[in-house]
Amino acid sequence: MTETQHFWRWSEKTYQAPDLDWRAASSITVGVDVGSVSSQAVILADGKLLAFNSTRTGSSSPDSALRAFRGAAEPIGLTLDDISYAVGTGYGRVNVPFADRTITEIACHARGANHMGGPSIRTILDMGGQDCKVIRIDERGKVLNFIMNDKCAAGTGRGMEVIADVLSVPIEDIGRRSFEIDEEPAAVSNVCTVFAKSEATSLLRAGWSVNKVLAAYCAAMAQRVAGLIERMQVEREFFITGGIGKNIGVTRRIERLIGVEAIKLPADSVLDPQIAGALGASLFAHSLYRKAQKEAAAAGGTAPGNGGTPGGAAEPAGEGAGVAG
Repeated sequence: MTETQHFWRWSEKTYQAPDLDWRAASSITVGVDVGSVSSQAVILADGKLLAFNSTRTGSSSPDSALRAFRGAAEPIGLTLDDISYAVGTGYGRVNVPFADRTITEIACHARGANHMGGPSIRTILDMGGQDCKVIRIDERGKVLNFIMNDKCAAGTGRGMEVIADVLSVPIEDIGRRSFEIDEEPAAVSNVCTVFAKSEATSLLRAGWSVNKVLAAYCAAMAQRVAGLIERMQVEREFFITGGIGKNIGVTRRIERLIGVEAIKLPADSVLDPQIAGALGASLFAHSLYRKAQKEAAAAGGTAPGNGGTPGGAAEPAGEGAGVAG
């Protein structure tokens, strides 16, 4: 029997640092971002990147969190018992069973983007599975302001997955193929995932090539997102996080519309825009653990961690709250 091809399925990614021995570290901290479409775990050893994993979110947020963690940890022999402190973030953050604390994805994407792109980053576009956010930050990665669109899946990863299936194009090929056209077409009139399906079908029947339809859809998504960015007003430098950040068909068209080129990760970087939230959560975990150690030392006690008393589902005081490192 022929196996059904799922064109929407993107490649899951994992990384383990080849030259970092976690057993020699004084602390192992983890950040887990459980999103509506994907889940990521990032593990740090003494604040240095040890491992990460990006996987599909399943029907259970706790199971997705554990699967993301194990995908990063098991290849290097790490278990939950080895974790000093864990932070959960994202759509399913309150359901990360081993988290000592939860922190909003706004704050975590800000911290992660600051780490990835450097202290010059001031505007972040996070294009997630079910929503889109524009975040303004300072040189430390602290949130100053943000706006978001979460009313529908248009302009998000889920919307792009729907189009991949409708047009039978692997989702990771959409960006490249959207530029393999003779001339740029007008954007589709509706990026709503329900109406875009019927419009894409109508355009194909009218003689449009698949690539031309992809270009029109990417253009429409870019216009929608650019409108959200312009409400915030872009302050350089500009950085894009989330899975759609890897789709050049959307990102390059956004850059044209707003007149600002996004800062890119170096070609040899092992980092991935999709792990920004989990990376930020792991950096918060590292800072929080160090802070707890200092406070415990001053009080003559032991710092809490994953094996101690959880910090509960406390959020920072406001979306922009940072944690002193």
